Amino acid sequence: MNIRLGHLVLLVAILLFSGCVRKNFFATTPLTDPEVRQKIENNPEAVDSVLVQAGKHYNRKGFVHRIFWGTHYRPVWGAPVKVPVFDMDTTKGGLEIEKLGGGYQTTSLTLVDKDGFTYALRSLDKDPKEVLPKLWRNTFVLNILRDQISAINPYGALILPPMAKAAGIPHSSPELVYVRPNDSSFGEYEDEFSDRLFAIEEKYNDKNAITPALGNATDIVGSGKMLNNRFEDDDHFVDQLAFAKARLFDLLVHDWDRHEGQWEWAKYEKGDENYYRPIPKDRDNVFYRFQDGIIPWIFSRNWAIRKFESFDDEFNDVYALMINSRFIDERALSQVTRAQFDSLAKELQTAITDDVIAKGVQSFPDSVYQLIGENTQRKLINRRDKLHEAANKFYEILAKEVLVIGTDKEDEFEVNRLDDERTEVVVKRESDENVIYRRTFYRSETELITLHGLAEDDKFKIKGKVKHGIKVKIVGGRGEDEIEDESDVKRGGKKTWVYDTKRGTELKAGPTTKDKRTSDVRVHAFDREGF
Repeated sequence: MNIRLGHLVLLVAILLFSGCVRKNFFATTPLTDPEVRQKIENNPEAVDSVLVQAGKHYNRKGFVHRIFWGTHYRPVWGAPVKVPVFDMDTTKGGLEIEKLGGGYQTTSLTLVDKDGFTYALRSLDKDPKEVLPKLWRNTFVLNILRDQISAINPYGALILPPMAKAAGIPHSSPELVYVRPNDSSFGEYEDEFSDRLFAIEEKYNDKNAITPALGNATDIVGSGKMLNNRFEDDDHFVDQLAFAKARLFDLLVHDWDRHEGQWEWAKYEKGDENYYRPIPKDRDNVFYRFQDGIIPWIFSRNWAIRKFESFDDEFNDVYALMINSRFIDERALSQVTRAQFDSLAKELQTAITDDVIAKGVQSFPDSVYQLIGENTQRKLINRRDKLHEAANKFYEILAKEVLVIGTDKEDEFEVNRLDDERTEVVVKRESDENVIYRRTFYRSETELITLHGLAEDDKFKIKGKVKHGIKVKIVGGRGEDEIEDESDVKRGGKKTWVYDTKRGTELKAGPTTKDKRTSDVRVHAFDREGF
């Protein structure tokens, strides 16, 4: 389908389904039997488990609607599932409310047990109302967004723990719970949580959440703090191999929403140095199924919203699974080589056996397993078998343009143009001359290497005489930097581009240097947190 035809189909469909927002989009209760609700209200202690449907409202639409907008996981949302009733006094040994959480779409509470361990109580269903500008919240656009939540598998996160455990990746273990109508133990949040289905899972967000599975970790921090520590000091490092393995696991389970806010980091101390290993969280979008309707198919084309790729037997578009994670990937994977990605892929293939996948998929509620269990299991096995191919593509996308980032301390950057194909980058701490970064780049893979000096007085030296070379961009950062370019690339134009302030920067340019210095201090801008 070409772009013009796609636009035409999209316009016709929107006109067909336009109108005002539906006031009663969501089902009034997830309970399958209205009499059970009455029984709970009369005697809350009389019922300890209930039969629910996570989203019966997604199944109100007929055949024509599904042709245009997709079937997605509507049957799964409508499947009857038996879950325990949540009790603030007894669940997890007794819990107390710490704070209201959640993003723009999810209703969430942070709960604390008697030992100080935290849990997240997160709604399975979502309401995207708050992501829309106020002007559109009373229009058909909200109808469409709400309906497309059906592309999410509400039970996907339940089957990941056995696979993550086998892979050696930290993980939470979500459990389903139903909150009673008008449960007064929720205090001021009673109305928001009344008569709803949730998942409760461990929340790894501070020292109290350090479990034996995390070994000798000394702390747990969010991505913002981890990145700030990494950039401010020269003795804080990301365990890039651990993060690379976690990201390959994301590819396996088709989790496309892995932005920096989707990670916590366990901190480890080794002598005077600190290392951070990733802890994934918020697995809402695993096994996403979006492209089975005419309009979603159009919306997910490469020229539109490419990241909405569907979970399939094949890795149809690895780049789509990297769009939301670009910021953290660039900052936490810049040192991982092709050989290391390949080795990690093989490690995961060995660890996540057919039996491990089967055990995970069997964690679906029985009614859900009957609908999608065998299909999900087959897809996971096929994807695992092809993980090395996805890892290779993942590496190639990352290798095209690479960030090499210093710190707010004094750093020394050395670039050695070894030959027409290879360029080596080495970063040393000025304080003790220890190498903190080393990688050899290949011109067949990499088009641009960007060096960020951040703060303090950094030194940059580029050497090597070659016919062809990779473009190197130097952003000196705050401080009085020394930049010396002794390299010479005979063909292809200037290959060393220098961005810094004219004042306080000493530049010894060579035949390959392009001087882009300015008086504007914004030339130093660097996004440290991404939020």
